Amino acid sequence: MNKADRERKEKTKGELLRLIVHMGYPAAFAEMIAQGLQSERGMARMIGYLKGARPESAEEIADEMLAIQADRDAWIRKKSSEYYNSRLNIYMNEGLDPDADPDNDED
Repeated sequence: MNKADRERKEKTKGELLRLIVHMGYPAAFAEMIAQGLQSERGMARMIGYLKGARPESAEEIADEMLAIQADRDAWIRKKSSEYYNSRLNIYMNEGLDPDADPDNDED
């Protein structure tokens, strides 16, 4: 992650923390939510939820954090599966070493 990305993530995290504290929740709770979300995209999604849904309890906020985490985990599993499926397809079509030159008899 480069410096600009880190700065953008910290800015988003700061906005999330301020919003949760402004809603009347403890700073420690806000920090726990930010840590649980991990990514800038997750924090931005939570900010949108907080502004739009205006949850009435800490439980609703924590539940949304868990839903965002589950979506992120599912996306990671999907991308991993796609990668390994593409590798399997290469293996099935080209054999074990897709970089090997089939015309090279030195092997």
